[in-house]
Amino acid sequence: MVDSHPSTYEAHYTRTPFQLMFGQGWKRLVAFRVDDKGVTLGGAPARYLSQTAFVPWGDITSVVIWQWHLKHGAPSWVPADQTRDYIGVSRSPGAPPLPGPNSTLQSEQAKKQAPHIDHQLFLASRPIIAWHLDPDRLRTAVAAFAPHLPVHDIRHIG
Repeated sequence: MVDSHPSTYEAHYTRTPFQLMFGQGWKRLVAFRVDDKGVTLGGAPARYLSQTAFVPWGDITSVVIWQWHLKHGAPSWVPADQTRDYIGVSRSPGAPPLPGPNSTLQSEQAKKQAPHIDHQLFLASRPIIAWHLDPDRLRTAVAAFAPHLPVHDIRHIG
């Protein structure tokens, strides 16, 4: 995508040979984007096209950076002190379902995995893996396009 505004924030996945194996070619895949229309949540590189979701500003009530503590609902072989950062959007009630890696996750399953995160936020979130989030640029972009919306960083809560 071409940046149409200087405040647009776009982060890309690190290119890997797996992109070629999964039919994505060698193009730069958008992991996360904030622009004048809303927020794009990139799909996992292996299922990029089917999992990428666009959320218009009218459906968003906040942008949330959060952390999943892998001890919740993780297999027994996962060390208890592991965490993974996520980014997502809280959405207005009645917003349409989004495609994504967690789209079929039931509320009970989400509570087991991340008890401190609302089920709908979990569904509208993506892990920050193989790309880098710049929280300052994120806040600048949200302030430019949706100044009424908060950006919450709750990575150390829960």
